[in-house]
Amino acid sequence: MRTQVCIIGGGPSGLLLSQLLHRKGIDSVVLERRSREYVLGRIRAGVLEPGTVALLREAGVGHRMDELGIADEGTVVAGENWGFRVDLKAITGKSMMVWGQTEITQDLYDARDAMEGTVIDEADAVKPHDVDTDTPYVTYYKDGAEHRIDCDWVAGCDGFHGVSRRTIPQDVLTEYERVYPFGWLGVLSETPPVSREILYASHSRGFALASLRNDNLSRYYVQVDKGEVVESWSDDAFWDEFRRRIPEEMADRLVTGPSVEKSIAPLRSYVAEPMRWGRLFLVGDAAHIVPPTGAKGLNLAVSDVYYLYHALVGHYLEGDDSGLETYAEQAARRVWGATRFSWWFTTLMHRYPEQSGFDRRMQETELDFLTRSEAAQAAFAEQYVGLPY
Repeated sequence: MRTQVCIIGGGPSGLLLSQLLHRKGIDSVVLERRSREYVLGRIRAGVLEPGTVALLREAGVGHRMDELGIADEGTVVAGENWGFRVDLKAITGKSMMVWGQTEITQDLYDARDAMEGTVIDEADAVKPHDVDTDTPYVTYYKDGAEHRIDCDWVAGCDGFHGVSRRTIPQDVLTEYERVYPFGWLGVLSETPPVSREILYASHSRGFALASLRNDNLSRYYVQVDKGEVVESWSDDAFWDEFRRRIPEEMADRLVTGPSVEKSIAPLRSYVAEPMRWGRLFLVGDAAHIVPPTGAKGLNLAVSDVYYLYHALVGHYLEGDDSGLETYAEQAARRVWGATRFSWWFTTLMHRYPEQSGFDRRMQETELDFLTRSEAAQAAFAEQYVGLPY
């Protein structure tokens, strides 16, 4: 098989890149290790930056989002039994959009099917070859046979544990990492949200977050110690703990119910450089991971797609390779900006083992400064809605 761009990874970033390229007449093949059912069953982020919303619309997959998504014009930051609202719309002129990653992936699958795009699920042992030459190719196994795809470029959209990053030689790759000593226990419940805007709560018992997917589907989190297992948390235990950590007036109106999904996610900040080696480009979690504090993960993957999509359009349709040459630099600049913001916000809102009284007072003082300073809120809002491309 021959294609122009071989995309490894059929999550939202890989599917979105394929969809955008197809609409410009650029051919691609998507290889996904898992089944479509598995990919659609993953519960992930649901808060989108304006840049992400715009690119989904450009890809022709924004119709359901625009009809059913929830505009988020502000966010609430809370301490112990108090909170304040950062008016994102008033400060930046922009709003976030609440629209789940599962819905985005479904829309992208539907769009690729409608355009007869090539998405190969359950492709095993995917491996890029000769990406440091002008004739790269990718092999994979399916139905007991080995297959080969010759291509011009390889886009590694296959996540943190994928093969793409490992293709780059160790003496070329530089990895930066901060592993946090806690995780997030998350619950999805078919209950009305306690807040119509995202709530970030800092409490002496640990961090808590209230989010939503729609009017009767809520996503809540509490900080837990590293090493905790989800089996040790009953629904009742989760609700009791969550209620303790959010402001009292919200706790009083919290509606609880059985969990639809429950999981614990470890937290880390991770960046790999370079994001291009030869004809291989790293996209999304293949190159970087951020804590979910501030909702940057999916949005960063989409910003990578933005840069690579425009670079490939420049190459194929305009004879301009400048975007390809600067992809790694452009993408990394935005990655590091978002990594700094999510690291800062995580550090501000969470409790750390052996945290001193001084450390805790510094957190309280910085939160107090954020409540009183218009400049601090403007800096927060600018980064929260997403740095410009």
